Amino acid sequence: MASARPTRRLLSLAVRLLLEPRRNIAVRGSDEPLPVVRIPRALQRRQQQRQSDRGSFPRPVLVRPGPLLVSARRPELNQPARLTLGRWECAPLASRGWKHRRSRRDHFSIERVQQEAPALTILSSGGSFVDLGLEPRVLLALQEAAPEVVRPTSVQSKTIPPLLRGRHILCAAETGSGKTLSYLLPLFQRLLSGASLDSASSTSPRGLVLVPSRELAEQVQAVAQSLGRYLGLQVIQLGGGLGMGKLKQQLCRLPSADVLVATPGALWKALKSQLISLQHLSFIVLDEADTLLDESFLELVDYILEKSPIAESPAELKDPFNPKAQLVMVGATFPEGVNQLLSKVTSPDSLTTITSSKLHCIMPHVRQTFMRLKGAEKVTELVQILKQHDKTNKTKPSGTILVFCNSSSTVNWLGYILDDHKIQHLRLQGQMPASMRAGIFQSFQRGSQDILVCTDIASRGLDSVHVELVVNYDFPPTLQDYIHRAGRVGRVGSEVPGTIISFVTHPWDVSLVQKIELAARRRRSLPGLASSVKDSLPQQA
Repeated sequence: MASARPTRRLLSLAVRLLLEPRRNIAVRGSDEPLPVVRIPRALQRRQQQRQSDRGSFPRPVLVRPGPLLVSARRPELNQPARLTLGRWECAPLASRGWKHRRSRRDHFSIERVQQEAPALTILSSGGSFVDLGLEPRVLLALQEAAPEVVRPTSVQSKTIPPLLRGRHILCAAETGSGKTLSYLLPLFQRLLSGASLDSASSTSPRGLVLVPSRELAEQVQAVAQSLGRYLGLQVIQLGGGLGMGKLKQQLCRLPSADVLVATPGALWKALKSQLISLQHLSFIVLDEADTLLDESFLELVDYILEKSPIAESPAELKDPFNPKAQLVMVGATFPEGVNQLLSKVTSPDSLTTITSSKLHCIMPHVRQTFMRLKGAEKVTELVQILKQHDKTNKTKPSGTILVFCNSSSTVNWLGYILDDHKIQHLRLQGQMPASMRAGIFQSFQRGSQDILVCTDIASRGLDSVHVELVVNYDFPPTLQDYIHRAGRVGRVGSEVPGTIISFVTHPWDVSLVQKIELAARRRRSLPGLASSVKDSLPQQA
């Protein structure tokens, strides 16, 4: 009985508490408002979603037959190759939610929709180097130096004739389309037809090719010298990274030269010290002109062009008493506002502009994969890719690999990690001394190592026909950098099909990836890179 009394008291207290609010409501006047309980809208939507899900069945994913343009981890986001989205049509992007942390390990690929490079597929019927106006001795030198080159690309067939007519040229075309030969062949022919100097020396060249990096200078010099050897023309290189004393010694040791390949810094030092004269130039080429006209090089290039006698019309090129220089600018990217930069060099109206129809577009013959990863997962993923490539290389011959980083410190740090995993590789970055950088890319091209870890100094203009895979360990900061990195594979004359794998980590990386994916789905050029150049090459019907 004693234990039952507290229980009765608790029950009566509970009943009193439950009935008390009702009594208070009943006692209140009719004019007083009743208390309102508000349910959050998010909770309402969640409850409605649950109720709708109970009565609905999962919709099957419709897989359309045929090759794909975009293949995603989620099949409903795939896009067939035969489908092209309109300019204003809403695109279901596979990377839409990648700024959220839960999107980790998601991926999608832009598939290869054609086998041959666009520069080879867009050719005029029956075109050959003979039809372009080149002399027999130049054609013979080309046959001896590069027997694999049997027909001109679309860029070469449109660039060589106006150069032979003495026009200033602005050539904007995709990477790996043969731009180097497109200006070397006609300009060498002009040197052969012109009068040579009585006392030829390395201090007064007749031709100048300006490039932004030492590695590109070495490559252009090798290509030009292989042609000049059969034409009796000497080509020398003037690279950067040297002090004034060593620069003087290098110029004294160099043989007499007809063509000089130089970087802006080294040539600026030589001109300031009056070690080189540009008064006898017959032509000047700005290779990778978009980089040379950037703020980092613009002051040096302005000074070099002031010292160069550039012709104002084709008639001045034929003046026997005071010949002037012909100006050629080539590049793979020419962003918006390039005319403002060109106005500091020459009048844009005096240039004959030639562009490719695939300029600033996603390359259709290269597979491009984007992987959403955390920063700590990139090393593991990279090591797995490199080891898988090594296993494949043992069973059948394969190409080489380029691993791009955004900073020199990342190149060094990643190199130590690969050393710990016993993965042999080479490193190339801008903070290396000139003695260490010399010949690294050439040894990579010769096949001494299959893997090169590098910064963007290896992405501008360097020929890499043996590269099979490009890995963007750090996603490039701009779309221009992505185009140049992607251009290391799928070049004209490449022996293996190219593939690009990009690690996407930061929110700003996701923004660039979404622009790339949207341009690929709509088959349009990348945004923000639309050049003002209008004379594009005709597409094949």
